[in-house]
Amino acid sequence: MRPTLISDPYGRPVTSIRVSVTQKCNLHCFYCHREGEDNDKYNSTEMTLKEIGRIVGVAASFGAGKVKLTGGEPLMRSDILEIVDKVSSLNGISEVSMTTNGTFLNDLAESLKKAGLARVNVSLDTLNPRTYKTITGANELEKAVLGIKKAVEADLNPVKVNMVLLKGINDHEVWNMIEFAGKNNAVLQLIELESAREDKFYRKYHSDITGIEDELKETAEKVIVRSMHHRRKYSLPGKAEVEVVRPMHNTEFCRYCNRTRITSDGKFKPCLFRSDNLVDFLTPMRNGASTEDLNRLFIESVEKRKPYFV
Repeated sequence: MRPTLISDPYGRPVTSIRVSVTQKCNLHCFYCHREGEDNDKYNSTEMTLKEIGRIVGVAASFGAGKVKLTGGEPLMRSDILEIVDKVSSLNGISEVSMTTNGTFLNDLAESLKKAGLARVNVSLDTLNPRTYKTITGANELEKAVLGIKKAVEADLNPVKVNMVLLKGINDHEVWNMIEFAGKNNAVLQLIELESAREDKFYRKYHSDITGIEDELKETAEKVIVRSMHHRRKYSLPGKAEVEVVRPMHNTEFCRYCNRTRITSDGKFKPCLFRSDNLVDFLTPMRNGASTEDLNRLFIESVEKRKPYFV
């Protein structure tokens, strides 16, 4: 049966869903927003494999056919291969992808592909070991780079390298990262630092991408405007590709948003930047909620979606 596509009160269809499967992570990136989860410490409540499959199936029945598994670090789940296999086999699911720090990909990339993972985004903000340690608190740069290469070999295509631009930290490394991505058949995503509040931290590390994007426009052989968030992808000489993600104060980013989120502790989260409109489904599910009950909760969460920047 063809899924019934659902839209929010602003006419935005929900076609994709980000599922945080854990808040555990082996790195400690100082800017990490933990997919908008507010808990300062790791929340021990995690959805089981069965619960993840059931709630993603509900979302898929309403047309959310693209699933991105996130964390924390999703590859720290011992049952991550089973999760990928379960989700990718659900009716209505057209694609399963993942955001990871890449440090476990050297061992798992091929198995993830076989389990049904289509592609990966690998968070890598620098190629400098010292800067990597400053950002992540760890000495795992070599593993992350090997993980990217292994993901390319495993045909987790496209492999996207996520670089969050940080003022005074890595904003001078953009063209080195573009060269690295091009040489390794990956796409570089330049991501503006995100924050729901323009606090001291945001003002200190936020780097304006405008200048870099102007350089990309001048250099690019082709510019594509993607439907998701109307983000722009620049095709550069030498086959390098760069996507620019600018969520802050960007009405287009919100106007064309087609995703919603599921937190690691079992809540629908309609917007990354808001935590006052979550809808708990895990508690009702564990108390015997029917599929119809879960459908109503999903619909309720979609009805709470509202553009953050208008």
